[in-house]
Amino acid sequence: MYKITIEQIDPDKEEEIVIRCHALGDEVTAILNKLRKSESVLLGSKDGETFRIAVKDVYYIESVDNKTFICVQKDVFESKQKLYELEELTLGTKLFRCSKSMILNIGKIRSVSAAMNGRFEAKLLNGESVVISRQYVPKLKEKLGM
Repeated sequence: MYKITIEQIDPDKEEEIVIRCHALGDEVTAILNKLRKSESVLLGSKDGETFRIAVKDVYYIESVDNKTFICVQKDVFESKQKLYELEELTLGTKLFRCSKSMILNIGKIRSVSAAMNGRFEAKLLNGESVVISRQYVPKLKEKLGM
């Protein structure tokens, strides 16, 4: 069992996480990995500029015509990385593969409904709709706890 202490600080102070442990075992390493994933960012470009995009802000990542796009609430950025590389980078986050060409953020889904041929349709918080391919529906159900 771990002792957990949370201290609320003034907004002008820098936030930090301190881990005190006897040894860097599997459990502590897993906690560290989870913390690192929650802070992870992706790089995307738009109009000749490169931007840091927080993974938590991503609605979906889509591959079209050998180009990969990172979609946030009202903006789209191009990524130099392939979809499978971004999938590996986002393991352990709320993002999951929902079709051959798309990774979806489960945290940005407003509602889901069954569609034709065993597929599901997800309506996102920004009003867009995304189709979840039949082979990825079990993963969706697992992530949603259905």
